[in-house]
Amino acid sequence: MILGLETSCDDTCAAVIDGPRILSNVVSSQAAFHERYGGVVPEVASRHHLELVNAVVASALDEAEVELAEVDRVAVTQGPGLIGALLVGLSTAKALAAAQRKPLIPVDHLHGHVAANYLEAEPLEPPFLCLIASGGHTLLAGVRDPSGFEVIGRTLDDAAGEAFDKGARLLGLGYPGGPAIQRAAEGGDPQAFDFPVAMSGRGLDFSFSGLKTALVYGVRELGPEEVERRRTDLAASFQTAITDQLIAKLRRAARGGEWPAIALGGGVAANAELRGRAQELCDELGLRLKLVPIALCTDNAAMIASAARYSDPIAYPDYLSFDAFGTERRRPLRAA
Repeated sequence: MILGLETSCDDTCAAVIDGPRILSNVVSSQAAFHERYGGVVPEVASRHHLELVNAVVASALDEAEVELAEVDRVAVTQGPGLIGALLVGLSTAKALAAAQRKPLIPVDHLHGHVAANYLEAEPLEPPFLCLIASGGHTLLAGVRDPSGFEVIGRTLDDAAGEAFDKGARLLGLGYPGGPAIQRAAEGGDPQAFDFPVAMSGRGLDFSFSGLKTALVYGVRELGPEEVERRRTDLAASFQTAITDQLIAKLRRAARGGEWPAIALGGGVAANAELRGRAQELCDELGLRLKLVPIALCTDNAAMIASAARYSDPIAYPDYLSFDAFGTERRRPLRAA
């Protein structure tokens, strides 16, 4: 039985799992606090984590109907993410584990998104190809073993989720950007505007900075009144340009026949157009598609606890000096 904590960005999360079963998965969102800024303010996020983390952990234990003493291990996101936010979760997890002399398992956030696929219902077994797309990360992971993954393609600049957030801000749609653009795109014409799809014919890396720049110039040329009139078309075209690139890379990676299944992870994996087109791609190529529930796409602690099942525990007191890391590690967790 594992208690997991996740505070890498603006959601304060705690969960309890027993093997692949989720006993509780509590998420306290800060989206309302950051909406006025059009994005996450790191200092604000850290302060709210400090206020919320104890209550969220208590809620997760209560919902799971277990005491802290009954938990075998404590798992926590060590990185990547906002360093101040990460330190709140890591410090809390170390204190909880140390108080009970429990082992601690530091988890890579990206491994958590992959490991969400190992939870019930219908857990997916390696090997599979996993697209992780969120506000801070966009990468293709080759998964041959549940203890890690191999990065086979990553964004060279901005993440897909960041493009959604900034696109929504330009279109006056609010925050978070992914759901806002998806709602606005309903009824819009995805072919109305010809936004660029970067690197669609080369390699497995991604790039979204040029797409954001194209939207900036497009909005500027149209003017406020025309943007207001054509907002649904702009949103639909922008969403399709992001999805086009994600699907193009998935297709290129899967075409070699090495991967019998495809999985999606990260907040952008909740996007309805992406999920639908990924299903079409898998139907075309004869592959299995694993779509985790929406609650496991966005940041959550159940996925962190899931990754901890396949990671080595650190005995007390060896983990007390552990620190968080803010940026993505450039090497895979374990070479495949």
